[in-house]
Amino acid sequence: ESVKLRQQIQMSLNSNRHLMGDSLSSLTVKELKQLENRLERGITRIRFKKHEMPLAEIEFLQKREIELENESVCLRSKVCKSVRSEMERFQQANTVTGQELNAIHALASRNFFSPAIIEGGGTAYSHPDKKILYLR
Repeated sequence: ESVKLRQQIQMSLNSNRHLMGDSLSSLTVKELKQLENRLERGITRIRFKKHEMPLAEIEFLQKREIELENESVCLRSKVCKSVRSEMERFQQANTVTGQELNAIHALASRNFFSPAIIEGGGTAYSHPDKKILYLR
């Protein structure tokens, strides 16, 4: 059995040498053609995988982007509700004047929320200038 295993090892080593382009002088034209066909099939599979991987990564990142956008909308909504409830609490307690309330409102909405979100309007998160990549 050890002789049989040694022969298999030797055949595998020779096959690897041939695939690497070494020791080709001992091969016939038919064997060279078979080796060429094996290499072409291998290259085809490699190229397919090479093109498949970036597409899968793009698809994953697009799904992740949607998840993050949804999470952002949810968090913004929670913060807006909190700001509204604080503003209502201040109004009910009469501890804040109208001018101070307007200042709080302006600070809460500046560079963070759109006024429509704070007023309870839309909570949609959109990028009108964003390009969407669709996979086929």
